[in-house]
Amino acid sequence: MIQAAGSYIDVAQVTLYAFWLFFAGLVFYLHRENKREGYPLETERAPGARVAVRGYPDVPSKKAFFNHDGRTLVVPAYGNDRADAPVTASAEWPGAPFAPTGNPMVDGVGPASYAQREDIPELGVLGHPIIQPLRVATDHSISTDTPNPIGMTVLGADGAVAGTVKDAWIDHSETIVRYLEVEVGPRTVLLPMTMARVNGRRGVVKVASILASQFADAPVLKNPDEVTKLEEDKIVGYFAGGHLYATPDRMGPLL
Repeated sequence: MIQAAGSYIDVAQVTLYAFWLFFAGLVFYLHRENKREGYPLETERAPGARVAVRGYPDVPSKKAFFNHDGRTLVVPAYGNDRADAPVTASAEWPGAPFAPTGNPMVDGVGPASYAQREDIPELGVLGHPIIQPLRVATDHSISTDTPNPIGMTVLGADGAVAGTVKDAWIDHSETIVRYLEVEVGPRTVLLPMTMARVNGRRGVVKVASILASQFADAPVLKNPDEVTKLEEDKIVGYFAGGHLYATPDRMGPLL
């Protein structure tokens, strides 16, 4: 009986079919797991109306993930959505781009957008915040081979004085300066290092994205020695948004 069955079964072909079934199941599983964030989608199928697009396979049921710091993350979750963003459709046709209704840099829309991330610091493997000022991370210092921005004057895109660099914030995970802490009158704001240019010969830090006066509206920290993930998104969004919104002439076409 076994010998008769073996004469009709091609083991290689059965193995191939089994692999195809396994691979199809794997693709299905990964595509469904991919929908734990960003779904359901929203589309404007009619003016003024929004339709949820779930697709196939459907959005998976909620699942709990346990983090190394003891917190539990349940997804899918919709806490990142900003339904109250101060924008309005620029036209009546479906899919029309949104236009800001207030100060887009302060409101966080367009290139200044941010997500509602967790309002807690990003933690490293040891449970400590990975981004800290040098006054806290005392085991780090700025190399003597490069200009030290601490104490330098900060200039906005208009060339006016915005403030003075008070400290530098480092990223322990990459050992780089992530932010410059700028004293702007009675306020203290963080300036993303990627949007600053340090001129050691002149002793100034130049910022091309925003004007000096706009430093006064930059997001501030609730804890002077910690920056949360939500605050990081708002800070980077504010300075990035200035490349489009800082002056009226930046909104127009280049040609």
